[in-house]
Amino acid sequence: MTSVNERQTNRLLGYPDDARLLIVNADDFGMCHAVNEAIWRTLNEGIVSSTSLMAPCPWAPHAMQLLQEHPRIPFGVHLTVVSDFLTYRWGPVASKDRVSSLIDEAGYFYHYDRIPELLATGKLDEVEVEFRAQIETVLAAKLQPTHLDWHCLADGGRADIFELTLGLAREYGLALRIHDRALAERLQRAGLPANDYELLDSYRLDAGDKAVRFAQLLRALPAGLSEWAVHPSLGNEEARALEPENWRVRKADLDFAISPEARELLKAEGIVLMDYRALQQVWSR
Repeated sequence: MTSVNERQTNRLLGYPDDARLLIVNADDFGMCHAVNEAIWRTLNEGIVSSTSLMAPCPWAPHAMQLLQEHPRIPFGVHLTVVSDFLTYRWGPVASKDRVSSLIDEAGYFYHYDRIPELLATGKLDEVEVEFRAQIETVLAAKLQPTHLDWHCLADGGRADIFELTLGLAREYGLALRIHDRALAERLQRAGLPANDYELLDSYRLDAGDKAVRFAQLLRALPAGLSEWAVHPSLGNEEARALEPENWRVRKADLDFAISPEARELLKAEGIVLMDYRALQQVWSR
């Protein structure tokens, strides 16, 4: 755990060492309509402070339209080379002949279960082509992202993919979500703000008592910068058809994020809810 004397991120962001900072980022914006609607509610009614856009997904145009109409909403590019479902799929933004090592026999991104195969055979130059295509798609829509993060691949899944993405973040003037503690500390030593603790992935929390667990985590939130990656969805027929066994995971995120308890806890605990714009200002100097 980061000590007070080592807490660089608070100082880089202009906060005292004992400030409790929290980013609540809703991942997967653009995945489907149920996810889009839920994320939009959490951004406007709840404690979610930013979101991450999946440019290759079928509902990305809808998500981008919402962001165009509401430029105050901070968002990142959720760099995507994994397709979550077998019956509802997406593929590259770049032309398939330029990223052939990233797609399966049907021309889609590899399914989640085949991530080891993707990481073993995916060519770095083709990953760069696709990542750039996704960033440029967002920029071409006259949108201004705040950061980069990855879908289903913590820190890119490979050291060379991490270094590539770090370079893209610096090139495009964006911040970068970090998972690994050693990587975060390396960036902090270089004068770049990064999370002080392991990123919380809400998908790994039990859906049955998630509200109780979220409340416990807020009360116990330490000083420094923490980030939660949450995954809201409506839990309607579309959501249940996509994830018949796991739709409750996303619905529980929505329910807590828009609950009065969540906002009351933030206030009572004196937690500073923030987004990646503050980090981006330092990263882009």
